[in-house]
Amino acid sequence: MPLVPAPGAPVERADDPEIELTDPEPLEDDGARMSFLEHLDELRKRLIHSALAILVGCGIAFTFLHRVIDFLTLPMRRMLPEGGDLVATAPSEYFFLYIKLALLVGLFIALPVVMLQVWLFIAPGLYAHEKRLAVPFVAMSSVLFTIGAAFSHYVAFPWTWQFFMDFMPEYVRPMIKLGDAFSLYVKMVLAFGVIFQMPTVVLFLARMGVVTAGFLARRTKYAVLIIFILAAVLSPGGDVVSQALMAGPMLVLYALSIGIAWLFGKRQPAAD
Repeated sequence: MPLVPAPGAPVERADDPEIELTDPEPLEDDGARMSFLEHLDELRKRLIHSALAILVGCGIAFTFLHRVIDFLTLPMRRMLPEGGDLVATAPSEYFFLYIKLALLVGLFIALPVVMLQVWLFIAPGLYAHEKRLAVPFVAMSSVLFTIGAAFSHYVAFPWTWQFFMDFMPEYVRPMIKLGDAFSLYVKMVLAFGVIFQMPTVVLFLARMGVVTAGFLARRTKYAVLIIFILAAVLSPGGDVVSQALMAGPMLVLYALSIGIAWLFGKRQPAAD
């Protein structure tokens, strides 16, 4: 029969190191207990703030958008075969192209605000020490998105465009619609901006203890398969060149992510 300590007698702490008497770090706020409707309301709020930031960015972009269009069309026009043209087949085609590019440039201007809204949406479910990663998350995600877009503009899109131009025989005169050309350009820019977020995602998952460098390294062969499948699905061009140009950076980013997880991952306590 277990002995019951007398009233007022001190209670001895168990010597078993595996017994934890208190929660090591409680969640701040009540994010973990938010209802489904509260999550939807929070999502709506963050989407509205992001949309307003992009609209403000669009307003700023309109002041220099003509120079942006000249900057984007110059490499396209240079790589067209002799006699080739970028054409508009509808009176409103250039106008809608102008609006779409304003949205794209506005997104880049408002990118830090948009990433901050993403963080604020997931922050209620994080611990206090994890919430301190807000500034690194916003800065790293914004910089990597810009690097991915730059890689698409200077490397991936020109090679894809040149592949399509060289594939045409001499007797075919390309007359490419402005809308189609810029649709391919925008899709590639956004796709590369998204896939370059891989190190950001891995860094914060590693800091939270969700993944480790060993976990990622042991599953490299599965990651390679998934990367090539994603490259085939996400590649806007649909050709082998654009798929390879998308899969190559993803493989490099995965290797970089393993190193990031090893350097910045949550350290496990040593066994007794």
